[in-house]
Amino acid sequence: MTVNRGNAMNIDSSIYVVGENTLIGVAIHRALERAGYCKTFSEKGEDLKNVSQIDRLFRERKPEFVFLAAGKTGGIAANIKYPADLMLDNLLIACNIIECARRYNVKKLLYLASSCSYPRDCAQPMKEEALLTGLLEPTNVAYAVAKIAGIKLCQAYKSQYGSNFIVGIPANAFGPGDDFSEEDSHVVAALIRKMHEAKVNDRKQVEVWGTGNPQREFIFVDDLADACLFIMDNYDTPEPINLGSGMAFSIRDLAEAIREVVGFNGSIVYDTSKPDGMPIKSLDNSKIRDLGWSPYFSLREGLAITYNWYRKEY
Repeated sequence: MTVNRGNAMNIDSSIYVVGENTLIGVAIHRALERAGYCKTFSEKGEDLKNVSQIDRLFRERKPEFVFLAAGKTGGIAANIKYPADLMLDNLLIACNIIECARRYNVKKLLYLASSCSYPRDCAQPMKEEALLTGLLEPTNVAYAVAKIAGIKLCQAYKSQYGSNFIVGIPANAFGPGDDFSEEDSHVVAALIRKMHEAKVNDRKQVEVWGTGNPQREFIFVDDLADACLFIMDNYDTPEPINLGSGMAFSIRDLAEAIREVVGFNGSIVYDTSKPDGMPIKSLDNSKIRDLGWSPYFSLREGLAITYNWYRKEY
């Protein structure tokens, strides 16, 4: 693959990180600042679903590069309870940002999709070419369809207009700034909160949804942000690229690792009446590894940093 170095970011490039309050958006900001980029910005009060507001932002700020890391997300509970909200929010944001990026001649845009976009029963680890080869996981089909629409929209703009819009598919990200709320948190944040509360309140057990058997791939959010900057400068192909750590763990193993980090000494009880979601969800990250990128943090290191942040903030 040939990369157009004219589309690589410079220190003084105008860079728009869409999603100023999201876990991944904040981490991308941190990564850009550490690397010395000095013209990075996010929306300041603009409604990403309001096309006139976003059009004005692009017209006034003239971003050259865009990281699209916005849109509602949630765990299994949120996907079951709010499928319309999740789908509509992600569709509207993707359509508004991608069209404005085209209209105002953005040099390059990175759209972050989701590993939920892969079929429920595709071969593991999941290769990029497995997209749209089977049925989606029923518990998150609305969210997944919205993310797939974003992928296809980027490819359509590349085909029709020649826009350099690329797509990254992240593994399950976690880290400082995650959503630790009871309703909307993903599994890492949910288990950290549950075990911390159980520890400080001297409870004897913590309940975990499902059997504990499903396997998931996790990536510390600072590693994910680093991968995003890497492909922004080193990847120009319209086909999506997986952004993963290459390490999958069962929910049971994850729970035990979090128990150790938190210092919770009680028991873990699995509520098998609750859904597991996809049985296995692991990304094949050979494409980005072949380009020269690899993660820095282990799961244990990332969990420890996340828990220390949680204790300070909450």
